[in-house]
Amino acid sequence: MRWSTAPLLRWIALLLLCAAYLQGGLNKAMDFDAALAEMNHFGLSPAGPLAVAVIVLELGASALILTGRLRWLGALALGGFTLMATFVALRFWQMPVGQERFMAANSFFEHLGLVGGFLLVAWHDLKERAHV
Repeated sequence: MRWSTAPLLRWIALLLLCAAYLQGGLNKAMDFDAALAEMNHFGLSPAGPLAVAVIVLELGASALILTGRLRWLGALALGGFTLMATFVALRFWQMPVGQERFMAANSFFEHLGLVGGFLLVAWHDLKERAHV
């Protein structure tokens, strides 16, 4: 077995890809008031149901990816969520030129990289399922 196909290395890579969503979902679940404040900060309502949906999505989709059960679905869910959240939270093009805009632009494109990573996970999982 080549190192690039080692199951442990693959699982660690998937864990790293999901780390921000696991951390975010757990933090929101343990401090629901902060989750509500985040929804309100971005003008999302109703804040309560949306916060619950985000927690379930972040934790549930991460679990699908890490367990391998419907991995493609979890990856597409987190990819879609990340794309939408990026356009809601990181509108750098609306910011005045300066450090804040620079940081938001960097984060925007980093998040697009995560979306690409999730698309690759979904594609590989569907490709593997087609060959089984």
